[in-house]
Amino acid sequence: MKRLQTSCIRGNNRRVLALLSGLLVLTTVLSLCLGAERIAVGQALGDLLTGRATAAARILRYARFPRVCAGLLAGAALAASGTIIQGVLANSLAAPSTIGVNAGAGFSVALFCAAAPGALAAVPLAALAGAFGGAMLVLTIARRTSASKISLVLAGVAVSGIFSAGIDAVITFVPESLNGYSDFRIGGLSNVTFAQLRPAAILIALALLAAWSLHNELDLLMMGTEQAQSLGLSARKMQIVFLALAAILAGSAVSFAGLIGFVGLMVPHIMRQLVGETSGILLVSSALGGAVLLCGCDLLARVLFVPFELPVGIVMALVGGPFFIWLLKKRGKCGND
Repeated sequence: MKRLQTSCIRGNNRRVLALLSGLLVLTTVLSLCLGAERIAVGQALGDLLTGRATAAARILRYARFPRVCAGLLAGAALAASGTIIQGVLANSLAAPSTIGVNAGAGFSVALFCAAAPGALAAVPLAALAGAFGGAMLVLTIARRTSASKISLVLAGVAVSGIFSAGIDAVITFVPESLNGYSDFRIGGLSNVTFAQLRPAAILIALALLAAWSLHNELDLLMMGTEQAQSLGLSARKMQIVFLALAAILAGSAVSFAGLIGFVGLMVPHIMRQLVGETSGILLVSSALGGAVLLCGCDLLARVLFVPFELPVGIVMALVGGPFFIWLLKKRGKCGND
């Protein structure tokens, strides 16, 4: 019977991964084709390969390709970061945008751009330093106060507010530090270039591989600190390691996509319902689901009001806000503190 149940679970997980992979391909193709200007991707690719500088080829190369890659990378990174944070803190309400990780990264990016505006390649490093600082601050609050799960999120909201005020202060004194500040504050992909993406993409890929290689340790942490320690895991040390990985993922995404919210909250929760609690498959499915969600929302942001477009952060807020309220209501009915 146990073998049959395990086989059914594995079969279901394969189907979920196949579905997510199909949605990823579909979303990517549609995002390349649709927008203010519709493009026949096959013909535009042919023009690129043959060196013909047609309008479609230029749009594909300089606008659509970087934007789609940015959406896929940021979505995967934020969703995987949320999965790790929820596992480490044992709190389904925790996410990069709710516990101060994104805001910490944004504050660090604002400071760095004000101090060294020409050092573009180092922006992801500044972002992950701020993200890690925000994560460690909330973890310290949780450890010292034994805060309930709701109180932990409230502490994260307070920390995010402090960092957001810091961003506003930097912009007030050095207005040119962040070009496209409104897009950065809301979250947007319209001006992303491959030069911005390269360093962040390397960090995201390395962090995803490291997190997946440690998925057994994350499973133990999800059982609780005391239980993990009784099984021989150095729980406090691994908490810091995983929060560092979550900070790398979220900080790298913030460095080029801005303060996009709700991806790291929604996707892990949905994937947990589809594939279960096992961290390995949960990380993979969340990364795929996050890429699909953010790229799909960015596509909607571009096509809903053609020729005008919305920053993707607005669409994510419209989708994620009601989801967060529903999640709070659900937890209240279950009697969770």
